[in-house]
Amino acid sequence: MAVGSVASTSYGEFRTTNDVDLILVLDKGDAARLAGAFPDSEFYCPPVEVIALEASRSERGHFNLIHHETAFKADVYLAGNDPLQSWALDQRRQVQIQSAKVWIAPPEYVIIGKLEFFREGGSEKHLRDIRGMLAMTEVDRAFLEKEIARRSLEDAWRKCQ
Repeated sequence: MAVGSVASTSYGEFRTTNDVDLILVLDKGDAARLAGAFPDSEFYCPPVEVIALEASRSERGHFNLIHHETAFKADVYLAGNDPLQSWALDQRRQVQIQSAKVWIAPPEYVIIGKLEFFREGGSEKHLRDIRGMLAMTEVDRAFLEKEIARRSLEDAWRKCQ
C-alpha cells in the first residue's frame, strides 16, 4: 500500500514528489520472486540476499527500487510487527491514480506517519500535507488522538491544528 506523499495527495492537496513510499508484506522466501520482477536492465534492485535480510526483520525492514531511465524511486518499507501498521493494511483503500489502481493507507495512518517524520526531521511539508488532508478528508479524530498520545506526537499534532 502507498503511504507518504502519494497517499496524502489522495486525501488532501496535490504535491509533486520524486518517489513513492510503499509498505509491502513480504516473506523472506519471496525475495527472489520480487527481485525477478525488476530486471537489472531497467531497475536498481538490491540483491536477493539483502531483500531476504530486510524481510526477516521484525520491524523497520527497508530497501529501495530505482528506475534507471527516470530515476524514480520507491522506498519499500516491509510490514513488521507494529499493530498500527497491521490495522492500516487491513483498512487500506483502493483508488484510481491516472490509469492505475493503487492501494493506499487510511488517512489516519498517513497522518501519524507524517507526524513521526516531522518529529524526526522537522520538515514543514509534512504539516502542510496533514493540514490539506484534514481540510479535505474526514478522519476518525478519536482514533487519531489515541494513537498520537500513545506515540507522544502531541506537540507536532498541535502544530497542525
